Amino acid sequence: MAPRARELTPDRSARHLFGSEMRRLREQAGMSLESLAGVVRYAKSSLARYETADAMIPPDLAERLDAAFGTDGLFVKLYGLARNEFHPDQFRRLMELERRARLLQEYSGQLVPGLLQTEGYARALFEVHYPRATEDEINELVAARMSRQSLLTGDPAPDFWAILDEAVLRRPFGGPAVMREQLARLLELTLTSNTVVQVLPFAHGGHAMAGGSVKLMTLGNGEQMVWEESSVTGTLIEEKDVVTARQRTYDLLRACALSPKESAAMIQSAMEALPT
Repeated sequence: MAPRARELTPDRSARHLFGSEMRRLREQAGMSLESLAGVVRYAKSSLARYETADAMIPPDLAERLDAAFGTDGLFVKLYGLARNEFHPDQFRRLMELERRARLLQEYSGQLVPGLLQTEGYARALFEVHYPRATEDEINELVAARMSRQSLLTGDPAPDFWAILDEAVLRRPFGGPAVMREQLARLLELTLTSNTVVQVLPFAHGGHAMAGGSVKLMTLGNGEQMVWEESSVTGTLIEEKDVVTARQRTYDLLRACALSPKESAAMIQSAMEALPT
């Protein structure tokens, strides 16, 4: 017996409406996903994800669907709306993509990335961000963050590349002892079999990624997504041209950062500068 098709919610967002109309017209035409894949030249698995709004719609699919169904620009119009909205399930989607990624690349301008944080650093960070949270609530947040770090030791573990602004090393959270432990953790991960940590020194000056953090995720099939985050919001980006531009910016920044060996020396220097 074939599995039941996932229920669609076209009133939820433009992306869900796009998928709902895609399924409705496909079924109305008596087409399977496999047969539609042959017409629009997209993989059946990809079309299934577009129908259920589990992936951002690629720009050229809209025109191909209009041609296949004779819908006179309907999907082009829906895509115009969908491309400008946040992913409705973006936080859940981010966790899923992190788990599936074979390569994770991050830039952080102010904080140690979550996957590299020690428990003490994470606790101090959450206490600053959520001053009214109870101890139990803080404990839950810390436990959730620590559980994510199993990604870096999984089998197979993804390759992880981090570029940290020098401010990450110089801005203490939780006091000297907590910060010393955190810097020691970064020092361990500067260059391992699957991790690279580079520091971008203040001397480099301004750059295109200043002001927030960026995570680029590359899946096993080569698909790429970007997660951009400010102090209070995050945005998942799946549009290929935007992702390509972010990757180029990241590559240029990586070329300007200190080597892993030089980065280790700067991290060591920051540890020694902490009060005892």
